[in-house]
Amino acid sequence: MAIGVTLLALSGCGSSGPEDDPLIVGAASSLRTALAEYQGEEDSLEPVRVSFAGSDLIASQIRQGAGIDVIAAASTADPTALYKDGLAERPVEYARNEVVIAVPTESDIDAIEDLEKPGLDIVIGDDAVPVGTYARKIIGGLPTQTGDAIEQNVRSEEPDVSSITAKLVQGAADAGFIYATDVLSAPEDIKAVEIPETLQPTVVYSAAVVSDSPRPEDAARYIDDLLSGTGAEDLEEAGFLPAP
Repeated sequence: MAIGVTLLALSGCGSSGPEDDPLIVGAASSLRTALAEYQGEEDSLEPVRVSFAGSDLIASQIRQGAGIDVIAAASTADPTALYKDGLAERPVEYARNEVVIAVPTESDIDAIEDLEKPGLDIVIGDDAVPVGTYARKIIGGLPTQTGDAIEQNVRSEEPDVSSITAKLVQGAADAGFIYATDVLSAPEDIKAVEIPETLQPTVVYSAAVVSDSPRPEDAARYIDDLLSGTGAEDLEEAGFLPAP
């Protein structure tokens, strides 16, 4: 079962009708390990094509009419905004995650305060993607002097969590704010440093059926199965927490 992993111009798949077209799922990059092979309960929704990108880019593609049937985001913000604008059905919360500081395995960084050290190269998500929003919230919750020192060490803002993870694995950064599940699925080149519970943001993933989907029933079934079927099992296996 071939699965696309790049957002494309997805309309017009060249088949004889909507039921023959792939069900197109735009999923947050942090879901790659969990959903790359997931095709719906017992593969009943096949064909399914999952395209991974930042949640904001997926939402932008939907606004441009890219032909996406389901948005599975790493926050509640983008699906909710699409819903309010009449571009998606009411979102459903399907998983939770946690943010961690990822560092190379040999790093001596073992607490968030260690990120103050001058000269460190820290990578975060840009402010349009959930992982970037969460990182800024964490840094903003620190004492002013500590937060300012950490911000001065931020060298790069990436469009999705996969790009942050790649820089860490390649040794191009000393630390980065990513999800706990991304450390679990990454090579053994990086490890997680936990963020204090008082600073940990609420990370809730939500999904929605896109309003102009030609397969709304199948799209709804795909989301339902993320809550209680094989999709939920795949999420759990990848380290995701249950929905609130």
